[in-house]
Formats: sequence, structure tokens, C-alpha cells
Amino acid sequence: MGRGRAKAKQTKVARDLKYRSVDMDLESLERELRGDKVREREDPGKEDELSDKYADLAEKYSHYGEDDQ
Repeated sequence: MGRGRAKAKQTKVARDLKYRSVDMDLESLERELRGDKVREREDPGKEDELSDKYADLAEKYSHYGEDDQ
């Protein structure tokens, strides 16, 4: 009991999705699928800032993994 109302609602939603014309932002979708980050494009210097901040640690631990070769 009560299945009729739920089914009618699902049918209405499905019909709305099928026939409604939607403006899609395809560029945004493409960026999302490629994995581009908006933050990186807005502030490209932020990555350099982080690499400068941790350069001493990178140098300190740079020898790790060299024994594997």
C-alpha cells in the first residue's frame, strides 16, 4: 500500500529529467573529469611557495629510495 504514490513521483521526476532542457557547463565538466583544480589555475605561485617551504626537508630525505636502484 502506498506504492502508487511513490511510483507516480518517480515517474514525474524521470519525465522532468528526460524532457527538460538544461544548460550544461561542458568546460566545467571537462575540467572535473580531467582532474584540473581551480585553485591551481587561480594561484599558480602557491605550489612554488610550498616547495620553497619544504625544500630543506626534501633535501634532508632525498637519499631515501636511492638504495633500491
